[in-house]
Amino acid sequence: MPEKIQLKEAVLVEGRYDRIKLSEFIASPIIETGGFRVFKDKEKQALIRAIAARRGILVMTDVDSAGFVIRNFLRGIVPESQLLHAYIPTVQGKERRKPEPSKEGVLGVEGLDRETLLKAIQTSGAHINEAPFGKGSCREATEGLHNCPSGHECPASNHSPLTKLDLYTYSLSGTPDAAKNRAALLSALGLPKYLTANALLSALNCLFTKEEFERYLDTTDFS
Repeated sequence: MPEKIQLKEAVLVEGRYDRIKLSEFIASPIIETGGFRVFKDKEKQALIRAIAARRGILVMTDVDSAGFVIRNFLRGIVPESQLLHAYIPTVQGKERRKPEPSKEGVLGVEGLDRETLLKAIQTSGAHINEAPFGKGSCREATEGLHNCPSGHECPASNHSPLTKLDLYTYSLSGTPDAAKNRAALLSALGLPKYLTANALLSALNCLFTKEEFERYLDTTDFS
């Protein structure tokens, strides 16, 4: 199996099947807008802004009119300097799982092959196989979140990702108080309250290194 690529940026797509497709060859976090639902979901918008400020976002929506509407909406809630855009080509056809072609009769992200999607990513200016976290304060990197520890410098090397075992160790998954602790953490960070443990893990790895998150837990009172 070909090795997955790592992007500095998180990738933003429209839906679940787009995420599944890209996760076959991208190791970086992939965020779903839920289609047009993102327009009214203030918590999802806050998550997108936080991740964009932390590591940047590569927008990879479909080539149809709905995809461009979502791109333009994102330009209104995220500074342009924090966005990159990967544009897929216009290819006529339909996805295998759908009984009929889309309204505009073109393939979306989920319907294209790996090579075509990789080319779109390569021409977008995305930082491929580069570390997502550079030197800078955690407060600056997570602007808009609450109670982020201030004053420390985040080193540019030796960054460890958070794992499911870490969530268990921090009583955020698989323990009697996990649901209550996750709710308190999500509230403190200003993240969507409905995030599952797996979604929380992905979000935290967008926003913190393991070392930063441990410092955050040490300096934050969730009571």
